[in-house]
Amino acid sequence: MSRLAPLFVAVSLAGLSAACAPVIGSNGFQAIDAKPQDIVAGTDTKETILARLGSPSTTSTFEPDQVWYYISQTTEKYTYNRPMISNRTVTEVTFEKGTDKVSGVRTLGLSDGEQIAMNRNETPTRGRALTVLEQLLGNVGRGQLPRTEDNTPGQRRPD
Repeated sequence: MSRLAPLFVAVSLAGLSAACAPVIGSNGFQAIDAKPQDIVAGTDTKETILARLGSPSTTSTFEPDQVWYYISQTTEKYTYNRPMISNRTVTEVTFEKGTDKVSGVRTLGLSDGEQIAMNRNETPTRGRALTVLEQLLGNVGRGQLPRTEDNTPGQRRPD
């Protein structure tokens, strides 16, 4: 029994240390043969970029034919924690107006991003705020009386 105890402890520690390893996820554009950073301004065109990199992750909202974006991101998630972004790369390719030649390439990283806090405030509505008692007793006395034979729908009441 004493020979198996150290072995059991070693296997247990190995299992516990493996549980602390992060789960790594890669999202977005995955460069296989060529990297977006290898694009040369002035010589490359839309056709050569499409042949090397494929279609872009997204295009510009206001100038979809002139600006292309290739976006990739790597996240790490430890056991019960939220995923943390460890690496982000955004390559912006701009084209000359009227031609398909590349006019500029810019690569942005995680440090170039900006944190934007969402505003969770609600727009106040005009009107009166009811108390709990007013909400509970608000419909008392407003209910309809039960129908009788004298006031059937669609029939005029004799005056």
